[in-house]
Amino acid sequence: MASTISSGTLTVKLTESVSLNGSDYGATNSLTIGAINEIQQRIVTIPNGILVKLYDFTGIGTGAGSYARGTVKYLRITNKDDTNNIGINLSGSSTNAWFELTPGRSLMMGTGTGIVQGVDSAVVATPTLENINSVTAYSGLTNDVDIECYLASI
Repeated sequence: MASTISSGTLTVKLTESVSLNGSDYGATNSLTIGAINEIQQRIVTIPNGILVKLYDFTGIGTGAGSYARGTVKYLRITNKDDTNNIGINLSGSSTNAWFELTPGRSLMMGTGTGIVQGVDSAVVATPTLENINSVTAYSGLTNDVDIECYLASI
């Protein structure tokens, strides 16, 4: 049976808008990604003190939250809470990196290939980037935190 789903073009638009002393200092940047044929969008409540796996890129891309790494073209995680921060972890095979998203902020990635390295040294060197195996979230505060997860793939 052939699919009846037609691929589409994803357009991502970032707009900053601010006026200082009567002058506009805003900007708009736009990105289009063609051949998108799968979208996953969901709101996830991250319980206090629990590490929750949002995405897994180690398999062949079947099952809930599991994707073939090479098919991912855009991924966004947004903290939908109005008070609490959320920790987001990008984990590779030998390293990981944590990011803290304050309320209303987003973390965006274009792919899961060659984008993460964590180093426990004060020396900044040429990075050796590796593929992401998983993306997890953690709320270490006293409250649960809602996040929005959006993924587009081919």
